[in-house]
Amino acid sequence: MGPLGRFDQMPRAELSPAPTLLEPLGNLTRATAGAEIWAKRDDAHPLAFGGNKVRQLEYYVGAAQAEGADTILITGAVQSNFCRLAAAFAAKLGMACNRRQEERVAREGPLYRASGNVLVERLLGAKLHSYPTGEDEAGADANLEAIADDLRSAGRTPYVIHLAPGHPPLGALGYVECARELLEQLKAASLEIDHFAVPSGSGATHGGFLFGLRALGCATPVTGFCVRRGADQQKPRLEKRCQEIAQLLGVANPVPPEDVVIDDQFLAPGYGQLNPATEAAIRAGARSEALILDPVYSGKCMAGALKLARELGPGKRVLFLHTGGSPAVFAYGNALETVLQA
Repeated sequence: MGPLGRFDQMPRAELSPAPTLLEPLGNLTRATAGAEIWAKRDDAHPLAFGGNKVRQLEYYVGAAQAEGADTILITGAVQSNFCRLAAAFAAKLGMACNRRQEERVAREGPLYRASGNVLVERLLGAKLHSYPTGEDEAGADANLEAIADDLRSAGRTPYVIHLAPGHPPLGALGYVECARELLEQLKAASLEIDHFAVPSGSGATHGGFLFGLRALGCATPVTGFCVRRGADQQKPRLEKRCQEIAQLLGVANPVPPEDVVIDDQFLAPGYGQLNPATEAAIRAGARSEALILDPVYSGKCMAGALKLARELGPGKRVLFLHTGGSPAVFAYGNALETVLQA
């Protein structure tokens, strides 16, 4: 058994070509006057505006297909990229999608509630449900199970993508694969990276990527920039996630606790809310590189990548993992006015 154990035997629904683009951000590097900044462009997946959830859903939907499911159930924030892409997978594969909207962001109005990802989900044919809270992962999962029971009673075969910890981290396998893909790209280009910047939310992207790097012998530092909860909560979540991946693959966990590096400097005032550094990162990405960054994930991670570039200085390289989320900018149009006016 190799360093990734059962990885290549896991069911997978491959819907997007690989590898994604590895791109130097020369204009942004010159503007920062620090380390070279590179981007791994997972925002450029062609499926329904792409993003990091494509890789994650390949493993969830692969498991659903293996079980003979005809309906996908998923939960997330109103402007969830995960839910948008679950609806896309379902449409592409001839399945139904039930998606539940959680109230994670105190934001009202037609843009947030009807535009962006919500509009795309409706175009894709997803059935939308509501849930009144946004920080109740166990309750959210229980509510999904109740909807699944109703679907079973109606003769459907549902598959639930759970939100809370305690379930096999299938989505994280997508970023184990990303780590393997990226290391092959870097080797082919004779390119060395000194630091990786990734967003850290559910832990699937950050955890899978870190696990994959370490399992494959790469010791380059990885910093996860918080997008939902503070570092004191996020670090133990990531440590547990890496252990769950190891159990799923049947291998020893290659990630020691000191390798789980979390930075929550750009989180405040909270999930899906802007701050000056994130606004500046969104503006810099757009106006120097035509990169569209969202206020929830990629904008905060880019703020972190810029910080790392300044700290490391010239002669070093930072890689920013671009997780997408471009439809959300339409839903956040009012909040982005400060970016537009600068």
